Amino acid sequence: MAKDKASMEAVYDVKTLGTGKTLVLGIQHLFAMFGATVLVPALTGLNVSTTLLFAGLGTLLFHLVTGRKVPAFLGSSFAFLGGYAAIAPMTDAAGNALDNSTLLPYACAGVAVAGLVYLVLAAMFKIFGAKKVMRFFPPIVTGPIIICIGLSLSKSAIDNCSTNWLVALVAIAVVVVCNIWGKGMVKIVPILLGVVASYLVAMVADPAARATVAATVGEADWFGLPVIWENTALSIFGEGFDGGLLLTSIITIAPIALATIVEHVGDMCAISSTVGKNYVADPGLHRTLVGDGLATALASLFGAPANTTYGENTGVLALSKVYDPKVVRLAAVFAIVLSFCPKFAALIVAMPFATMGGVSLVLYGMISAVGVRNVVENQVDFTKSRNVLIAAMIMGLAVGVTYGGNIQIPVGSVTISLSGLAVGALVGILMNAILPGKDYEFGVNEQGDTAVNFGSRANKE
Repeated sequence: MAKDKASMEAVYDVKTLGTGKTLVLGIQHLFAMFGATVLVPALTGLNVSTTLLFAGLGTLLFHLVTGRKVPAFLGSSFAFLGGYAAIAPMTDAAGNALDNSTLLPYACAGVAVAGLVYLVLAAMFKIFGAKKVMRFFPPIVTGPIIICIGLSLSKSAIDNCSTNWLVALVAIAVVVVCNIWGKGMVKIVPILLGVVASYLVAMVADPAARATVAATVGEADWFGLPVIWENTALSIFGEGFDGGLLLTSIITIAPIALATIVEHVGDMCAISSTVGKNYVADPGLHRTLVGDGLATALASLFGAPANTTYGENTGVLALSKVYDPKVVRLAAVFAIVLSFCPKFAALIVAMPFATMGGVSLVLYGMISAVGVRNVVENQVDFTKSRNVLIAAMIMGLAVGVTYGGNIQIPVGSVTISLSGLAVGALVGILMNAILPGKDYEFGVNEQGDTAVNFGSRANKE
């Protein structure tokens, strides 16, 4: 009876609500994705306006590829933060700021190749089916990789927090409180609220930060074209091209796509469960993966972060019970419009380091916790030696190499530098393929299949 009532309340055609409510719903989706999406360029050095532009364009491209059926928003991916940090770090070992503008294009090139990995996997899903393909990327591989993504980033968060622990603690407290006790939209946007609250405290408590923000924002224009020619993957092919660095970037970042592909599959299952339509079957995972992969590759080619489907917006779907994809496309248009406001971008660029540190400390920890959740909810059997060994090698290599120094491999005239995440992912995938005893089957455990989400909240409570 309750299910029938919920079905009656659901809205699949937003035209029945009128223009006013439709606009409000679009703004609500924009608000949900906003904090997390703009935090990624702040943590990597990429351009905020470009990020918003290609989040909007990527979402529209995804809807085009999937036949405008899936109400998903594509925002900045947290999973690739480890890859950006490995190739184009923003600080050195002592925590001093670095100019990574010459390295970011190579990181973006690696992410663009990761987007192409989506297309390869999409073809495999189409030819062999999801169950056969997912056997090679079980939770015993993806879970430890996700855990290590968060752990490898934790030092940078602590370095940022140490600039002003009071401001950082405000951000942490707000995120925690909103996640645990928040209701409705408050629970869906804890990252955004944490940034806003901590930012305001910094403006009151730190005169130097206040002066920096005033100067940076005051000099920016209200209207201007997004910068789509800085840090582009295409810009590496010119004077000073470094083939070794390009190979290093590809080998370091491309394997991360295997974890985000699992996240994508989980998101599609969660959206299907929320809306009451089977998007895994129609339009099919092969088409949703193509849409996500093309959006990521396009964004990276023009200097924006990798894209991914957002759990926050799935939360809005569940909250509003309005499932028409037109509302999500409206939010994408709003994001594109906002990308033409340099003054807003300046406000994000001037964000205090402690604010970024506090929010990212929670975020990086949650990424690792998602990896643990992926292993637990899929009931990985650690009484089996193969599972223990695979997890041990992934985590030992990923963390050990990250803090001990990259592995250098000379290949002819170039040297490939392998990060911990790359080595751990490649070894884990290889061991799982070779060792006997594969027992994971996709589609059997719905809770486990939807347990992978790198956003600020889980798709399902």
